[in-house]
Amino acid sequence: MAKNKIKIISWNVNGLRAVHKKGMFLPFVEKYRPDIICLQETKAKQNQSKMDLPEYEEYWNSAERPGYSGTAIFTKEKPLFVTLNLPEDIVEKYNLKDGYGDPNAEGRIIALEYKDFYVVSVYTPNAKDDLSRIPLRHQQWDPAFLEYMRKLEKKKSVILCGDLNVAHTPDDLARPKENEGMKGFTKEEREGIQKIVDAGFVDTFRIFTKGPGHYTWWTHFANARARNVGWRIDYIFVSGKLAEKVKSAGILPKVMGSDHCPIWIEI
Repeated sequence: MAKNKIKIISWNVNGLRAVHKKGMFLPFVEKYRPDIICLQETKAKQNQSKMDLPEYEEYWNSAERPGYSGTAIFTKEKPLFVTLNLPEDIVEKYNLKDGYGDPNAEGRIIALEYKDFYVVSVYTPNAKDDLSRIPLRHQQWDPAFLEYMRKLEKKKSVILCGDLNVAHTPDDLARPKENEGMKGFTKEEREGIQKIVDAGFVDTFRIFTKGPGHYTWWTHFANARARNVGWRIDYIFVSGKLAEKVKSAGILPKVMGSDHCPIWIEI
């Protein structure tokens, strides 16, 4: 990418066809004109998405189960290489399955390699209300995903975007005390993010904005979004050596169409 500045947007669309049917996706792309769009929870296969985006190459990783999970990256510049899912050696090492099935068959990771860096879109498995998927998250998925990011980083810097399904610190949700130990704010899930930080990855939003009040997901109940009673569970992390190249980062809470809103960086 020869441009001086690259704009990257990440968005859990919670069903790309639904957002498109509401007439909200193409106008969003038109307005913000990102160079790279990382999507999560697409809930579709590429041939089911009837959208006209002539400026973008589209790369999809859809779940084997129809209408579920899935990631995609739309990019103005063709990547050198595209990789779907976690590599087999890492899957075997962490025995990546539980009673719910195989997260590596759910279209949860797509990585595009460019000349100077990788861009990864990830949709982390949800811990479930009864926390029954915490063991998978804590002992299998989180360490496996981090190992994969470090493996990519040995070759070149990484920009990792997505819905990590956890609020990292008390500043990342409106009601930390009430949610302590609940799904999305358990010590195990938070440790998963802390290990990403400890490995040298930088939370780009926090380079520019400190404190509470900035969220990316709101429950549909109790008018939570209008009252901004939310959670910041969507992130763009970059390798430490890219951090100083990030010129700005933010959240777009006014963009509707999903229960998540988009996040962005310029690098």
